[in-house]
Amino acid sequence: MKKSLAILAAVLSLNAVANEKLVVGATPVPHAEILEFVKPVLAKEGVDLQIKVFTDFIQPNQQLSLKNIDANYYQYRPFLDDYNKTRHTDLVPVVGVHIEPFGAYSTKIKNIAELKDGATVSIPNDPVNTGRALVLLDEAGLIKLKDPSNTLSTPRDIADNPKHLKIRELEGALLARSVSQVDLAFVFANYALEAGIDTNSALIVEKGKSLYVEYLVARPDNINDPRIQKLAKVLNSDEVRQFILTRYKGQIAPGF
Repeated sequence: MKKSLAILAAVLSLNAVANEKLVVGATPVPHAEILEFVKPVLAKEGVDLQIKVFTDFIQPNQQLSLKNIDANYYQYRPFLDDYNKTRHTDLVPVVGVHIEPFGAYSTKIKNIAELKDGATVSIPNDPVNTGRALVLLDEAGLIKLKDPSNTLSTPRDIADNPKHLKIRELEGALLARSVSQVDLAFVFANYALEAGIDTNSALIVEKGKSLYVEYLVARPDNINDPRIQKLAKVLNSDEVRQFILTRYKGQIAPGF
């Protein structure tokens, strides 16, 4: 009996040594859920995936730059590019995984044509997503931008506001909570899903643009780390594609 226990302990010890830790930062839904799904697969390949959940859009990149985590998964290229430019970092995309619809929701109107004069509209307050929301408002005919193709537009770039909309810029995590407090709120799909909002109920939606594929991101010094490459391969597997399609039922889409 003692001999059997000793053998079992030795095997467990070997497994513990073999499995190398990989810490990945992610926002809760769907990023952390997708990482949880691939965790057992990576364990079989010798990678102990540890998921650190963040609720904001700055800390995952900041912690990655400081080498407190090994990678993150929560953002698309325009956001990453802007972060690198403004923070003087050089974080790098590894593989794209999924695409989230970005939409505007309301509890006060059923159709965008019902939006009243002087209505309050909440939009993200970071440079990339502020412009993204304003471009969608322009495309919906609610405002006119100086340059409708400029995804870095700000409220100062509104050339015409015929409905006298009041634009309120909020931090991304607060947008879902604002849906019941304003007339129209732009919400990221991850926060919408977390708040139980059906992304198919969006009155304005931007869906399936390859520009907004969400990426696994690393640093130049560890992008070729075998653990990160194993994670990248699994995140682009048929199993993950099917998980996304089945779990989220079209509310997000595979991006690979």
